Amino acid sequence: MLDAASAPTGLAALEARLREDLLLLEWPAKPWVPPRERDGRPVADVVVIGAGMCGLVAAAALRLLGVERVRVLDRAPEGEEGPWVTFARMETLRSPKTLAGPALGLPALTFRAWFEAQWGRAAFDAMGKIPRVMWMDYLRWYRRAMGVAVENGVAVTGIADAGEGLLRVETDRAGVIHARRVVLATGRDGLGGPHLPEVAFNLPPALRAHSKDRIEFASLKGKRVGVIGAGASAFDNAGEAVEAGCAELHMFVRRAALPRVNAFTGIGSQGVVHGFHGLPDEWKWRFLDHVIRVQTPPPRESVLRVSKHPNARLHLSSPIVSLEQRGGVAVLTTPKGSFELDLVIFATGFRVDLAQRPELAAFAPHIRFWRDRFIPPAGLENGELADSPDLAPDFAFQERTPGACPALSRIHCFNYPATLSHGKLSGDIPAVSEGAWRLAQGIVRHLFTEDAATHFAALQAFDTPELKGDEWPTT
Repeated sequence: MLDAASAPTGLAALEARLREDLLLLEWPAKPWVPPRERDGRPVADVVVIGAGMCGLVAAAALRLLGVERVRVLDRAPEGEEGPWVTFARMETLRSPKTLAGPALGLPALTFRAWFEAQWGRAAFDAMGKIPRVMWMDYLRWYRRAMGVAVENGVAVTGIADAGEGLLRVETDRAGVIHARRVVLATGRDGLGGPHLPEVAFNLPPALRAHSKDRIEFASLKGKRVGVIGAGASAFDNAGEAVEAGCAELHMFVRRAALPRVNAFTGIGSQGVVHGFHGLPDEWKWRFLDHVIRVQTPPPRESVLRVSKHPNARLHLSSPIVSLEQRGGVAVLTTPKGSFELDLVIFATGFRVDLAQRPELAAFAPHIRFWRDRFIPPAGLENGELADSPDLAPDFAFQERTPGACPALSRIHCFNYPATLSHGKLSGDIPAVSEGAWRLAQGIVRHLFTEDAATHFAALQAFDTPELKGDEWPTT
């Protein structure tokens, strides 16, 4: 991997180019949202919870549109936001290196511009996919270049209706923040947490882990490791384990074969990006139900990373029949036999479960999900999709019972569970800018209309003359 510390210094020129582009576009727009106070303290126009990729691009889009009082909070230390240097374990990103991603339509803000400014076009052409840690380096630069101020080490402990069109955001280290809008940029598990099947709890914590957990892979040297699942994260964790020197690596997959075709990527287009949200509900459901049923294959590189090791075994048609602790080890039984393992890693994804999000406890009973109002066609029942939040066009939550909790519409779900309502605009790299613009423009619309009387008063009071009175000669 290239060492950024020894790279040629070309970022200064790129940042000057970015400033020039912003100047030509008159971005950021002048601040226009009237300030408010509560209890003698300023009210935030928007609080963004999460400073990973989605949080950064959401905050940047709001700032470009003239929303000045945006506070971005993240519980992680600076430089560790999002999954990239914590639980993401792939060697490279899945996305093509040429995608604009979070650049918001600004060429100088793309990963490619950032990379070429330091190492040149030839190096970019020679690179395969983007190294995962390098993507985090880019996001750190993005944060600085776009002036996104992040308050790190701050966890949100509660959100409540504060009345007068405000939300009360309670934190562990930044006190209470009153805000007009809150954006949940909280990632794949943003409305829940890691999913573990019931059988996993037959094991004590020392013998099991979820793929999101912090796993000390170095401690697995000489150990027997099992991985449950066949997706990308399963192979990423398997790769880490086998590279750390585990004695045996066993991957257990229910299916008779690994999926080979990435269906949703195959139809990727601007039509999908902008048109999915306009589909009738049944069509949205059919599209995503099909993707879930055929499943997404792991990247070829991730599979080869594991398969090249002679001590790695892939067990197909091998669902878990039983799992128990015996003699201090895990004993996992499939239709093809039993295996003694020192650690079982469950790469079983995430689930929507508001009980795991105490910060949303005040609103959880009122949030409307697709299961509350949509009956899928016969044969297309899908519990994963049914647990999706039913979101408004601006990513805001909607009430299960109209009128029961109006403040709910001030919380915007800009994370992965928004996919069924909006398409893949709030969790993956390819269309995150389009998602951020949709979110930011919706919030701007609300902020303006809520202050219509104030803006009208400003219109009436505006008295800077265009004409001086001497434009037409008197006779």
